[in-house]
Order: sequence, then C-alpha cells, then structure tokens
Amino acid sequence: MMQALNDGQIYIGRRAEARPATPLISIVVPAYNEAEVLDHFLTDTRAVLDPMGLPYEYVFIDDGSRDETASIIASHLEGGLPGRLVALSRNFGKEAALTAGLAHAKGDVVVVIDADLQDPPELIPQMIDGWRAGYDVVYGLRVDRSSDTLLKRRSAELFYRLFNRLSNIDMPANAGDFRLIDRTVVEALMRLPESNRFMKGLFAWVGFPSMALPYERPERRAGNGKWNYWKLWNFAIDGLTGFTTMPLRIWLYGGALVATLSFAYAAYLIIRVMAYGIDVPGYASLMVGLLFFSGVQLLSVGMIGEYVARLFNEAKQRPVYLVQDVIEGASADQGSSADDK
Repeated sequence: MMQALNDGQIYIGRRAEARPATPLISIVVPAYNEAEVLDHFLTDTRAVLDPMGLPYEYVFIDDGSRDETASIIASHLEGGLPGRLVALSRNFGKEAALTAGLAHAKGDVVVVIDADLQDPPELIPQMIDGWRAGYDVVYGLRVDRSSDTLLKRRSAELFYRLFNRLSNIDMPANAGDFRLIDRTVVEALMRLPESNRFMKGLFAWVGFPSMALPYERPERRAGNGKWNYWKLWNFAIDGLTGFTTMPLRIWLYGGALVATLSFAYAAYLIIRVMAYGIDVPGYASLMVGLLFFSGVQLLSVGMIGEYVARLFNEAKQRPVYLVQDVIEGASADQGSSADDK
C-alpha cells in the first residue's frame, strides 16, 4: 500500500478507471510553410487514425505561412476532413502556434505532432494505450537522432543536461513536442499566463503522471527544416531564463569570488609597497586586469539584461498570438469552440 502511494500508482489507477470509452482525439499540428509534406502527413495519419475507430479532429495552426499551406489544408477541410484551420495574423513562432492549437482543440486527449513526419504517427495507438492505463502525458522519447547533425546532437545533449541541473524541474532529455496530453493537462497549460513560452519546459512544469515512448526519429519526408543554429541558440536561452534564475546567482557567486581575490591582491600590494617601497606597475598587467574585469562586468550586465528584457515583455501583457481567421471542416460532434487567447 505504501509503495503504491509513494510512486503515484493509486492516482494512475483512478485515472484509468475514469477514462471514457470513445475519447475524441485532437491532432494539433503547427504549420509554417509545410505545403510539400501536408498531403503525405494527412495520408499517413489518417491511415493510423481511421482503423482505431475513435472520433478525431485536426487542429492546424497556420503560423504565417507564405506558401500553399493554407489552401491545401482548406481544400482537405472542404472535402470532409474533420477539424479546423486556425490562421494566425503573422508568424508568432512555434511556441505560440502550439498554444493556439491547445486553445482550439476540443478533444478529450490532444496529440501534438509536427507535419514533417519525423514524429511517426504509428505511435498514436500506443499513446492512447498509455493514456487508457492512467497516464495523463505520453511523450515520445527520441532514442536515435542520427538524422540530426553531430553538432545539433551534442548541443541538444548539453542543453538538456544544463537545464535539468540549473532548474527545479526535470525535463526528459530528447523529448520533443510530440506527445499525447489529457484534457486536464491542456486546461492546466492554458492557465499559465506568461508570454515567453518554452513549451517543453511548461509540459514538464505542470507535472501529472507521465510515461515515455521510445522511438527512432526518421528524416523529414519532404521540405526543409525551419530551425537554424541561431534560432536554436535563442530558443535555449529562452528556456533557461524562463525556468531558472541560477545564472544570476552564478554571477553573484562569481562576483563575490572576484571581489575577494581583488581585495586580497590589493592587500598584498599595500603590504609589499609598505615593506619594499613604491613599485612601478607594469602596463601589461594593468591592461590584463582592466580587460578581464571589464569583460566580467559586461557579461554580468548582459545576463541581467536577458531577465530584464523578459520582465519588459511580460509587463506589456500582449497576447501570445492573434487569430485572423478560423476555417471549420467536418464536425466531430463533441466539444465547443475555444476562445482566442
């Protein structure tokens, strides 16, 4: 009994008993210039969803695409595809698009998946099985990232290790946005008001019983990836500054250490001058010390500036995204429309 209470199995069991027999599945798909792969995506996902015999809907988020993404999705919706296309007023970024998708999803469970088919839709039935077993979150865990470059793999490994060490939450390494989440988790995520949204961190922050589903990540079926190293770098900074203030504390400790060493060296110089007379300092040592401490100050001010910038953005209280249009397809006969955030 105590072991079951400690590891949360009692809660998982209660959730499993309360699961509806025929849940509505919402497939949330953020899309930015994905015209080349959308037909493949719909063919593959419907081949998985139709045999399951469960009601489902697609929630496409057009994040300011400049190609034929919107027209392709709209044509499928007109042809009877269940779901809707939510068109944002401009490109707000994937994190905002995911937020919009969750807000407009009506399902009992929501599956977040990219259109590039690097996240295999064949895992959706296993995710549903995990959900029926009582888990509120079933996330895909990438065990093979050979399709990524060596630099991307190593930088991702370093980021996850650094994030989990500095923050007070445990974010699974190599777990992307591909996951199934229960309606309870969706509602919890919608209660989080911040504008700078790092969804992987938010998924981990809300908690709830979770299980991992390992898979090997294939290459894109078509089209080109939208992430470059500069965007990934800024994404990593957003994640770290959004979930931990440890960088500021590190600079506090670093500043205290430098100050202590400086006072000790100053005391040494005073004692040496008093004992041996005036010593003419060297130009090189003076410049090295000046440049070193100037660099430390600039780095610390830059770190503080990152947090101040985020405070500035949050203080403005601008919406995470703006919707310019919603195109409805066939109805899944469940739920009600979501309000714009």
